[in-house]
Amino acid sequence: MDGQTEEDQPCSQCGLCCRIFGPGIAPTAENLFVWMEQGREDILRWFVATLEDGTSVPCTGLRPEDLSTFVSAGLRDPETGEYVTVCPFLRRVAKTRYLCGIHPVKPGMGCTYQPWVGGETYFNRCPSLKHDRKRRWPL
Repeated sequence: MDGQTEEDQPCSQCGLCCRIFGPGIAPTAENLFVWMEQGREDILRWFVATLEDGTSVPCTGLRPEDLSTFVSAGLRDPETGEYVTVCPFLRRVAKTRYLCGIHPVKPGMGCTYQPWVGGETYFNRCPSLKHDRKRRWPL
């Protein structure tokens, strides 16, 4: 939050966005490359990549040169291979406060998501929107 005021950060860190949409986070090839370079197997193990030829590869098995044929990646339970229902990186730190366990390197879609941007979502349960009528749009 360097140089940003509280008005710039309307998020109350309730975790609602991440609890609802977290299982759908999709890293980019750039995200995967950073995680590879940093040796972040703890993150990579949760994703399976689809390559141009249609093959699915656990992201821990990708090499940087494989990213030239990368199409998409999705969250999967590394033990079962099943889709996850909760973002594995979301950490509850208080009764009503959640933080991202991989915040410094989280995928771009997690960095840029803003439910207070008009028309982005129907987020009528967002506490930040309930407390700030200026950011709320007609429901």
